[in-house]
Amino acid sequence: MRKTPSNWRQWALIAIGVAGATMLLVLPLALIFQQALSAGWHALFDNLRDEEMRHAIGLTLLAAVLTVPINVVFGILLAWCVTRYDFRGKQILTTLVDIPYATSPVVAGLCYLVVYGMESVVGGWLGQHDIQLMFAWPGIVMVTIFVTSPFVARILIPLMQAQGSDEEYAALTLGASGWQIFRRITLPNIKWALLYGTIITNARAVGEFGAVSVVSGAIRGKTVTLPLLIEQLNDDYKTVGAFTAAALLACMALLTMVVKTAMEWGQRVTVRGPAH
Repeated sequence: MRKTPSNWRQWALIAIGVAGATMLLVLPLALIFQQALSAGWHALFDNLRDEEMRHAIGLTLLAAVLTVPINVVFGILLAWCVTRYDFRGKQILTTLVDIPYATSPVVAGLCYLVVYGMESVVGGWLGQHDIQLMFAWPGIVMVTIFVTSPFVARILIPLMQAQGSDEEYAALTLGASGWQIFRRITLPNIKWALLYGTIITNARAVGEFGAVSVVSGAIRGKTVTLPLLIEQLNDDYKTVGAFTAAALLACMALLTMVVKTAMEWGQRVTVRGPAH
């Protein structure tokens, strides 16, 4: 039950929390935008029009656009299998979902490079057929999918376990098909969690650095995403350009936060019902 702070200790605790959030979150974010505009709007737009910047933006969005739908479908299917069926190895499958959580993105990128690089058996065979995965955009998409694969599933599994399957079984006994059950019962019940998982997956995909840096080769104008471009520009002492790219990522993060907040508000309204 919520209550209004009633003494100075409670107000002091709130003040400490607000001050900590301001120092750790708000000020660094404000500094990013301040540095991006330090040379004026003209320099900002020049950096945005730069060919390498535009290519990095496009590659970042491409990775996210391909990654999110794949992981949404994967997360739904995995959550459905884990929560609706009992089979041998179920616990092992559930544990395997957490591998990207426990694995450093750099290590994950290195593993993909060892398996699919040109010096490996698989990579050599692909190279003979003019298929290049590593040091190209497909490799970036592959490692991004790996890093973000648990988010949707890990959000849906506990929710679907808590909801149970009574409604679905009832619909099945009434003659509904599997697709009808999913579309009319399962999907409405998980829609808010699914949207939340989609947003989190997108945010993680856009900002991925470690795994992408290993498999991309960071080739300028070809395999550089926005996070990689920030590092390159900073190493070249192009501070305004680096902060411009950082500001773009920050804007994406803020947009994600706005959408997430709107979803949470909509969910509360749905649960409570319209005000009278």
